Amino acid sequence: MKEVYITRLSKFLPNEPVGNDEMESILGLVDGKPSRARVRILGNNKIKTRYYSLDKKGNSTHSNADMTSLAVKGLFDEKFPISKLQLLACGTTSPDQMLPNHAAMVHGLLKCHPVELISATGACAAGMQAFKYTWMSIKCGNSSNGVSTGSEKASSWMKAGMFEPETENLKQLDENPIIAFEKDFLRWMLSDGACAALLQDKPNEEGLSLRVDWVEIASYANELETCMYAGSIKNEDGSITGWNLLKPEEWTKQSVFAFKQDTRLLGANIVPSGAKMWKELVERYNVDVDKLDYFLPHLSSEFFRSKIDEEITRLNVPIPQEKWFTNLTRVGNIGTASPYFMLEELLNTGMLKKGQTIVLMVPESARFTYAYAHLTVV
Repeated sequence: MKEVYITRLSKFLPNEPVGNDEMESILGLVDGKPSRARVRILGNNKIKTRYYSLDKKGNSTHSNADMTSLAVKGLFDEKFPISKLQLLACGTTSPDQMLPNHAAMVHGLLKCHPVELISATGACAAGMQAFKYTWMSIKCGNSSNGVSTGSEKASSWMKAGMFEPETENLKQLDENPIIAFEKDFLRWMLSDGACAALLQDKPNEEGLSLRVDWVEIASYANELETCMYAGSIKNEDGSITGWNLLKPEEWTKQSVFAFKQDTRLLGANIVPSGAKMWKELVERYNVDVDKLDYFLPHLSSEFFRSKIDEEITRLNVPIPQEKWFTNLTRVGNIGTASPYFMLEELLNTGMLKKGQTIVLMVPESARFTYAYAHLTVV
């Protein structure tokens, strides 16, 4: 089996950063009224700025595929041209369409030669699933290089127009309607952007590379019901009914295609299950937690920082806070792209040196999946 290295990372963030007070003017007011939950949610997640692929009037400026292709193009130059690309693996929660798949649309915009494609569609862990596929392909010798991506265009799912038919329906029942908290919650959490990693079977001749030591992904859907969902409604018994089993008029009345989250399930399960997996991985790979240099947890909200810290400390696998690195408050929660953005900033801003070790942690709340990766700077 070959060694695999991340040799380049490239990002694309659309437009100018959006401050907390600008969000609602771009996404729009639901029922013409400010959100009751916005200030509270922003106070918990601590995000100060994020990026939207929308202009100030809420019009789209970039598709998901546009942003992803621009991030991918940033990986290549005369020394390593795109004509050498062998594999493209793309992860996203918010593709621009159901078919063709997201990777095919990105490949179409790249206008390069034929390459192998795979798309991973889900929540935050989908970016790591694309990453692991690329890693495995190179490791087993099927490819000598490949690109994996994480990208999101969540803003188009969060615009007020996605909820207006529901508010009109609720007015018939209540003179003071509000969007259910499970739907309003994610409007103030998610961001847009794309980031790409070039993986190869050899490290850079000049400069640093990141050797991928191992990647582990596990789903806990066998134990836990759905927490974050879109294109469906959640029933009282915890089951899900998909859009294709609902009548078209129900799609709008119930905001079926909006992102939704069962925040009660999120708080009860997202931290304990991920900490348990971390303890198991420390034991399996004999990880010396004292020698780790960087811990990159994908935090959907700063609210979870202390919760994670407390739980991994309780399980005797602590990582001191001074070793944690995140950029959530500056770039926002970009879902599948978030782990890539953290790595990109570490590598491209000169924060790393040879011999250092990095652990990525990526939780996904859709139905509770966790991804971890261990990297060494070489």
